[in-house]
Formats: sequence, C-alpha cells, structure tokens
Amino acid sequence: MQILDRRLNPSGRSLPNRQRFLRRAKSLVQEAVRDASAKRDIRSADEGGEVSIPLHGIREPSFHHGSGGSRDHVLPGNKEYREGDEIQRPPSGGGGGGSEGSPEGGGEDAFRFVLTREEFLSLFLDDLELPDLAKRRLVEGADPAWHRAGYSVAGTPSNLSLARTMRNSLSRRIALKRPKPEAVAALEAEIAALEGQPGSEEQVAKLKAELAIQLRRSQRIPWIDPIDVRYRRFEPVPRPVARAVMFCLMDVSGSMTEDMKDLAKRFYTLLYIFLQRRYKHVDIVFIRHTHEAAEVDEQTFFHSRETGGTLVSTALEEMRKVVADRYPPTEWNIYAAQASDGDNAAGDSQRTARLLIDEVLPACQYYAYIEVGRDGEHGMPGFPRGPTDLWRTYEQLVSAGAPMAMKKVRNRRDIFPVFRELFAKRGLLEEAKA
Repeated sequence: MQILDRRLNPSGRSLPNRQRFLRRAKSLVQEAVRDASAKRDIRSADEGGEVSIPLHGIREPSFHHGSGGSRDHVLPGNKEYREGDEIQRPPSGGGGGGSEGSPEGGGEDAFRFVLTREEFLSLFLDDLELPDLAKRRLVEGADPAWHRAGYSVAGTPSNLSLARTMRNSLSRRIALKRPKPEAVAALEAEIAALEGQPGSEEQVAKLKAELAIQLRRSQRIPWIDPIDVRYRRFEPVPRPVARAVMFCLMDVSGSMTEDMKDLAKRFYTLLYIFLQRRYKHVDIVFIRHTHEAAEVDEQTFFHSRETGGTLVSTALEEMRKVVADRYPPTEWNIYAAQASDGDNAAGDSQRTARLLIDEVLPACQYYAYIEVGRDGEHGMPGFPRGPTDLWRTYEQLVSAGAPMAMKKVRNRRDIFPVFRELFAKRGLLEEAKA
C-alpha cells in the first residue's frame, strides 16, 4: 500500500518546515500579527496577509571553534606584511566606503512572509477566550463519542480482535482435545525408531492406529473456526459539550452618530469573528434598542436605521425574556456585550441598575460594556467631557463588586486593544496587571 500526500504546501514551501518555523518564532509572529491587525479595516480583519519580523528573531544557535591559544598566521594574497609585523590602526574616516548608516545605529532588514487566513486567525486569537466557559450538558445532535462496548461475532476486518480470536480458538481446541503438532511429531518419531526392530510389530501397529486417530482428529477440528472470530464493538455515547450564548446589545437611538455606530459595529464584527473561530456551539443574539428594544437578525442589527430616545432598561428586559424563553442559565454559558454612547433617560438609571443586579448579572458569567465616542475628539466635537449617566451607573455597580467590565472606545485604533483586554485569558490578564 502506498500513501500519497497531495496537500498543497502554502506558497510553495514545505508545510512541516513552515509549521515548525511558526512554532519557533510564535511570540514574534504574534506581535507582528497584532501590529498588522491594528492597521486593518474590520472587513479585512480575518484575512491573511504579509507580516514582517526582525531578522534577529529567526537566528538559530550554532557551535563553532573558538580562537583559543596563541597562533601566528599570514593571510593569503598578502604582499605588504611579513610574520611578526604589526598593522597600524587606519586614520579617522578610513576603512570601508559604504553609505551612511542608520541614524539610530540599529539598521537591519526585516524578514517578510505571507500568512494564510487560518494561520493569521490562529495567531491573532490564540490568547483570547470566553471566561468561565464551564457549564456542560448532553446536547441532541452533537457529535457522539465512540466507546468500547465488548465484542461481537460480526464486524469489519479493521475491528478484528486477534487476541480474543486466538484465545477462543485455543479454548475450543483444548476442550475438543485436538492433538498438538508436537504430539503428532513425537508419535511419528517413535514409529520410525521402532520399525525394523524384531518383535516390535504389534507395538508399531498400535502406534500407527493411534497416529491415524490423531491425524483424523486434527483434520476434523480446525485451527481457527468461524465461531472463534471476535470483533471489537463500539457504541456511540453522547458526550456533554459546553454551550455558550453571546448577547450583543447596542444603542441605536438618535444620540448615536454614524461614527459611534461604526465603532460599535466594528467591535461586534470582531466579536463575531472571534466566536465563530473559537467555539463550535455558540449562539449569538442581537438586541438593539432606542426607547424600546427588540431582538433582530444580524443584517438588521448592523445596517438598519432607527430614531428615538434612549431607555437602556428595555434592552436588559428583552435580554431577560430571551434568557427565560430559550437559554436557561443552568444549561448555558451566558455572556453579554453592550455598546452605547452613555446616554440614558434620567428616570431609567435606577431601573437599569436593578435589572442588572437582580436579573441579568446573576445569569451571566461575563458582562462587558463599551462606551463609544464621548470625549469630543476624533471628529466628534460638541459632546460633553466627563463620565456619562450610564457610565456613572455602571461604575457604581463595579465598585460594589458586580461581575462586569467597562471600557471606553474613542477611535478605530482603540477597538483591537479594548477587545483583547476584555477577552484576554485570565492568567495573561493577571500577569499584565501585576
């Protein structure tokens, strides 16, 4: 049997060598990927592309002979010096006539190469996760796990259990007293030794009769019978899987400018790419609100226009209803991410805080809030500085120990750092804080 590997090597390079290089230079490549992603448009955030790393990061250690001892030598092609002569230091400005060096003194070319889409996403999302993804249960339609379930008398050749088959064959041959090859050979040797000796005719005849019985029995009782054959049997066993649901809440009221909505859309688009890449069993629920909230599809969530006031409590109430109808907290890992400009009706802050504390946060394992474009910068003048009503409300909850995270986003370049900080792995986040 011959096995042909017909996989296409990316960029014409050897696939094992490429994977080995990415593992060896992983930290440098990840840093280059993050730098490249910060300059990208969100539509091209999940595409591969060219990245560059410094050459010193790909150098390999090597062994060489040192210049130990005292040695005198004359370089070949020398016509001016003899052994023992000392070479004077060249005058200032002498030596090579190369071009002007780098003003920083560290000029060195970078190593550039192209990453595929899968490689880019794996490196970009390697240190991100949904925190506390813990709840597991049996899910209908999930891929089952196959476990050993004894043996059967029928099956495929690949599942043949040779050890069990030979054990059954040996037990059957012992029970039916099938003669062993060694016993037959001993009888034949004894007959050959007695033949030709005077007075051994009767004994030889008895031995030959016994040999004939043994041969007939060995022919009648096969070495392996079909009833001996056993096959390994496997049964599908449903396995518990971790299921997560991500609630995306966004304010689309009149106070949200197109620039603010664009920041929120970019954050959720990046979040959507992350969830689709990282977890297999993830549901996403889109809830948009003005003075009233509604669950919508992805197209409506990102592109439909709305006008009206702002009541954040309506979005939380809608989320509570969806959780009660389809996502029981005992079976689902529930996460929520909210984007808003910070505006909220004056009399709605207390209701919003009460819904969060009593209904939403107890059901969630993680709640993230991003506030977009509120410092009067980056082309959005006229907005007041300082904390907004919604930010002050949430800040009081966080100070009281509520399990939620808050970040502000002012510009497109802030999306990636904020996203990485919100969904960084716990160990990495604690190290960064330390």
